[in-house]
Amino acid sequence: MMKEFQPIKVPFVIKTRIEYSKGSIVSQQITKNDAGNITLFAFDEGQQLSEHTAPFDAVVQIIEGKAEIHLGGEGYHLKEGEMLIMPANVPHALYATTQFKMLLTMIKG
Repeated sequence: MMKEFQPIKVPFVIKTRIEYSKGSIVSQQITKNDAGNITLFAFDEGQQLSEHTAPFDAVVQIIEGKAEIHLGGEGYHLKEGEMLIMPANVPHALYATTQFKMLLTMIKG
């Protein structure tokens, strides 16, 4: 469920900016402009995004919990504090091995 976009103009603690929802994936867009966007996600354990591609480079930063990310046929197990760069047009999928929160930065260009 995506919350309506409202730019955040004050300091905040990223882990507490979004909450988990049982059996769901919650997202909140932090900022958006012509150069790209930054979106915060909270995945309940077992939730997933099936394989897809994106037309822009993206950076995933795990801010809490653990996730399994498949990128271009390779599997990666990421935990809090780790990040992965996902090049444009490379198939990728995400699976919540535990509840996890991530920051996704999409870079247009």
